[in-house]
Amino acid sequence: MSHVLSRCHHGSVSEAIRVLIADDHTLLRRGLAIVLDTEDDIEVVGEASDGAEALHKAQELAPDVVILDVRMPDTDGLTACAAIKRSVPQTKVIMLTSSDEETDLYEAVKSGASGYLLKSVLPHTIPDALRAVQRGESQVSPSMAAKLMTGFAALARGADAPAPGPAPSQPKLTDREMEVLKLVATGRNNREIAKELFITENTVKNHVRNILEKLNLHSRMEAVVYAVREKLLEIT
Repeated sequence: MSHVLSRCHHGSVSEAIRVLIADDHTLLRRGLAIVLDTEDDIEVVGEASDGAEALHKAQELAPDVVILDVRMPDTDGLTACAAIKRSVPQTKVIMLTSSDEETDLYEAVKSGASGYLLKSVLPHTIPDALRAVQRGESQVSPSMAAKLMTGFAALARGADAPAPGPAPSQPKLTDREMEVLKLVATGRNNREIAKELFITENTVKNHVRNILEKLNLHSRMEAVVYAVREKLLEIT
């Protein structure tokens, strides 16, 4: 399997972000592939028209990121997301969908998605979302982020809302990890967290990785939902 090399902004050469696109609408799928193929650091390695095909191709190609629609025939995107994260855990998933339903958003978080973008986003923003997710950040459309934060607040109040995470044997996060988690919960990216805490971006990445490992979770969004549910932090 060949790997496309790209030249980063600072001049060094690195492997391109390998992307698999899954959507049952051929025109949208092809259009997105064309947009992404214009980016020097992104390579579209495959396409799928339903969740089952997305899972098969993810297992075969081991892409860096899979873009999944929520509503697809046979196997839907949420089921495929969970299966991909179990089968190819290093692969990150972005849901790109028309669904602004809170239940779909929460199911995506529970399934291990790193992003939830509405199809109304401008096409040129998707490459940046892919780069951010590849760096380990989460990407959520602004309107959905507001719903996510509302859900977090409901969890903090003890309301009945969907929540991911393992059984409640609470791992202990360090004070610094708690600081990082609280800032992640406010939607800050790694650079903003680093600036706020006067540490490097690499240190932030290490803290986030440790948090996910300790909580046995897959994404930043999932970690925040779990932490609120277990009262590790509060969101008002």
